[in-house]
Amino acid sequence: MTVVIGPGDEIEPGWVEAASLSEVSRLAAAGRTVVVTLPEDETEALASAAVYAWAGARVFRTPHSVRQALDMTESLIGRRPPTLTRRGLA
Repeated sequence: MTVVIGPGDEIEPGWVEAASLSEVSRLAAAGRTVVVTLPEDETEALASAAVYAWAGARVFRTPHSVRQALDMTESLIGRRPPTLTRRGLA
């Protein structure tokens, strides 16, 4: 389950904050719940959220709406079913 919290919200006791992609991967592989604070720029926040989600981060601290990017990434990884499926017939 992915969680999005506000920039001023406190992190829960069992969570650990990561500052780099390699740190996110290492902590997620160890089974920790990883918190990432996303950049202020909305475009950078969307791209960063997708990459950090792919690496295993589960909690994102941001003022932006990144839910759609996170849902898409989780569908691509296979953690959740797609919201909408379409079959292309030519």
